[in-house]
Amino acid sequence: MDYIMAFIIGGIICAVGQILMDFTPLTPAHVLVLFVTLGAVLSGLGLYQPLVDIAGAGATVPLPGFGHTLVKGVIDEVNKYGLLGVLTGGLRSAAAGITAAVVFGYLMALIFNPKPK
Repeated sequence: MDYIMAFIIGGIICAVGQILMDFTPLTPAHVLVLFVTLGAVLSGLGLYQPLVDIAGAGATVPLPGFGHTLVKGVIDEVNKYGLLGVLTGGLRSAAAGITAAVVFGYLMALIFNPKPK
């Protein structure tokens, strides 16, 4: 059942993004910023964690999950270290994902030769 819920919730999030790009003047960059911001706001309001509890990776892997991770890290760090946690929490919680994206992106750039259009 976990896999089904992850597929359904993750699919809905991705479908909403595709619909926004197909039927509105929003570009992929606009949708990226919108989804990360929406994930952060919903997490700050306590509304995104229940979705993560239901969908697991279906809610944490798409873009709103990144915003959720940042806000969750900031909240945890503020509770531990006070105001300094605002500066350190987001990067501490998302460091593994950011590092993986940079490293694997670099490796793919070395391995593959893009073809001009």
